[in-house]
Amino acid sequence: MEYTPPDLYESDDVVSCRNLFEVAPEEMALPCKQACKRYLLHLAQEHIEFRLPEIKSLLSLNGAQFIAEENFGEKSPFWILNISSEEAARGIMKRTVCAKSIFELWGYGKTHEELYTSLKKYPVQDMGHFLKVDSTYKINVYTFNKTLTHQERITKIDALEFMPFQGKVNLKNPEHVFCLLEDYGSDPNRIPEHPLNIYFGRWIADGQRDLIRSFSVKKRHFIGNTSMDAGLSFIMANHGKVKANDLVFDPFVGTGKASRKNQKWRGPDENIRANLRQYNTEKSYIDVLVSDASKSIWVPKMLFDAIITDPPYGIRESTRKIGCQREAAKSNEEWCGENHIPASMAYHLSDIFIDLLNFAAKQLVMGGRLVYWLPVYRPEYKEEIIPHHPCLKLISNCEQILSSHTSRRLITMEKQKEFEAEDELAHLIDSKFSPYQGHNSFREKYFSGLTKKIAKQVTNTSKMQD
Repeated sequence: MEYTPPDLYESDDVVSCRNLFEVAPEEMALPCKQACKRYLLHLAQEHIEFRLPEIKSLLSLNGAQFIAEENFGEKSPFWILNISSEEAARGIMKRTVCAKSIFELWGYGKTHEELYTSLKKYPVQDMGHFLKVDSTYKINVYTFNKTLTHQERITKIDALEFMPFQGKVNLKNPEHVFCLLEDYGSDPNRIPEHPLNIYFGRWIADGQRDLIRSFSVKKRHFIGNTSMDAGLSFIMANHGKVKANDLVFDPFVGTGKASRKNQKWRGPDENIRANLRQYNTEKSYIDVLVSDASKSIWVPKMLFDAIITDPPYGIRESTRKIGCQREAAKSNEEWCGENHIPASMAYHLSDIFIDLLNFAAKQLVMGGRLVYWLPVYRPEYKEEIIPHHPCLKLISNCEQILSSHTSRRLITMEKQKEFEAEDELAHLIDSKFSPYQGHNSFREKYFSGLTKKIAKQVTNTSKMQD
């Protein structure tokens, strides 16, 4: 498979980055159980805050640890990682949608002279297999944030003539692909004359960025009111460490209402099963059921390997659940009568998260993960508002900005202890397990901010007309 350098300029980043996932020195210093090699990971410059949790999760799935170099920069498009095997490196790329390519790193430097010195120190025995007389190869030149002429690229390749290549150059179908990668920073308005970092390595594999386009919601025959972006859907599955034959549950899969313009009714092939059939993944589908998420119908046992979901935010319509203020006085016969039409009552966001975390604590297998979106009113955000549970460990917390005043955070938690009866009421006993009550007014705050934005736009338009 040939490595094709991606386009120079990336799409604009729409997420907010923070320091929660900076790698601790002790984590970076962990030794490999086997002899590690250095690999260069080239990442897409979008969803930046989601990249580190994804790569960590995929490394774990492939039996490897996250071990970065001392100069690791989370926001950088290039990460140097120490990985125990090429098999593990390939395993990451079979799943990741955040990374573009991975290379076995042969040399690195701040200048070309440093790079050449580094390459001359690389063990010849590690190069030999790829430089044989009967082999074919080619060298690509990729520059991040700068465009080079064809002649400039040729000049850079010619400068590598000291490398002990003995095979023949084959530009169309080489056995081995090597790449010289130059990083000119991330500011397109201040591009330096010389690169900040230069790398050379053997191309190993590409990531799964193509899945974002092939599974695009725009191409989907049936979409619901809040269909998840394809790229974020894959990221959620990767954060959840979902693997083959896992049992995965989404308690808020949605009502399945048709949402295309001028469409009132769904067609016979507009359903979840048909969506999976469209992408040849129907074999992964078990079933869908209609129930109230606040009243679990499941036998309380460890059943699911992952729970991945996007709870309702109450924006399009307020969140409701079955019940009424007098429900405690009703008997089971009254609730379950054949002709009974249940009443509904408000289902506050804080209650949704209490129920969701308790459900995950009961139903997840040990080590299973809960991945869900948490709506946030940004002016009031602080880390303490993230819901916690005594059975679940917070793994990652990534923000996607929706507007100037709202965002949603992808929360990943892992089950670390078995559920006990007292854990269900932990939010009443210990304040650290009590969800932020401000979530309950998220809908009002959302529309308040939207109203202010519209009013500001109208005022600005009036001033321009005056």
